[in-house]
Formats: sequence, C-alpha cells, structure tokens
Amino acid sequence: MNKKQNQIFRLSVLALMCALCYIGFQFFRIDIPLGGSSTAIHFGNIFCVLAALILGGVPGGLAGAIGMGLADLMNPLYVTSAPQTMILKMGIGCITGFVAYRIGHINTITDSKQLTKWTILSAIAGMGFNVIADPVVSYFYKNLVLGIPSSSAKIFAAWTAGTTLFNAVVSVIIASALYLALRKATAHQSLSKRLFK
Repeated sequence: MNKKQNQIFRLSVLALMCALCYIGFQFFRIDIPLGGSSTAIHFGNIFCVLAALILGGVPGGLAGAIGMGLADLMNPLYVTSAPQTMILKMGIGCITGFVAYRIGHINTITDSKQLTKWTILSAIAGMGFNVIADPVVSYFYKNLVLGIPSSSAKIFAAWTAGTTLFNAVVSVIIASALYLALRKATAHQSLSKRLFK
C-alpha cells in the first residue's frame, strides 16, 4: 500500500471513529436533567479513547471532538455545551495517545502483558484528565460563559463529577478490551500495520 492509500485508509478509520463517538453519545446515553442543564451517562468516550489507542492522540481527540461535538449541536439539551465538549474530548484523545505512543510505545510492544499494561494506563490517563477537567471546565464555562450563577454552576459541576467518574471507569474497561481484542485479531495480518499508528 502506498502512502496516499494509507492516508485514505487512516482517514476512513478516523471518519468511522467520529461516527462511533457520535452514536455512542447520541444513542447510548442516559440523560440526567439538572434544571435547565443536563449531564449524561454515555458511551461516547469509549470510542474517543479507542480512536486514540488506534490512530494516535490528535486523531483520537478529533474523533471525540467532532463526533460528540456534533451530537451536542444536534441536541437542545447539550447545544450550549458543544465548545466545552470539543475541548475536553480533544484533551482525552491527546493525552491517551501521548501516553500510549510516546511513553508506552504500544505500537512496538509484542509482549501481551506489557501491551495490556500500557493500554490500560493510557486509557486511565486520558479519562483521568477528563474526571478532573470536566467538572472544573463545566463550572467556569457555565458561570463565566453562559452566565449561570456561581451557586448553580457548583451544583452542576458536582453532578458532572459523578457522571464523569462513572463514564471514565466504563470507558477505560471497554475501550481497553476493544483495543486489545483488535490487536489480537489483526496480529498476523497486514491490516495491523495499516490500522495501528
């Protein structure tokens, strides 16, 4: 496969991951209304982390930012949160990919225990960032950008922290399992070299 074909292939995988992020948030979501705002338990972050593990940090972040950003824009409950979502999902992808590829070098690991360790650590790093950043960014975004009173913004941030932690645990488990299964399934095929960064 030449360079142009490889770029088209990776772009196609990126588009697929954007779509999965969108579907994971838009259709696999439980809304928790908070009086004029909302938070949710959803599967979107799973595919953001998976995209970063497969394609690297920036493409993974783009998949989450585009997919879940579009999902926010298409839903009246979340439309005002789209900029916040795009920033946070980009952060998840970039951090997951950085740990996976720059520190753990998962693209060159052949030992299954090491691969499992670095896959899980990378997912934890990305979602750990989100567990801390999401409530903090949510508070300031709602208070300073949307003009919601500080007391209400604190309540929203507290609820967001709970759902974000739940989403993070689920995302780490499922995204890691999916990535490891994909690596194992493609280990002896040329697809592996094309698919994984």
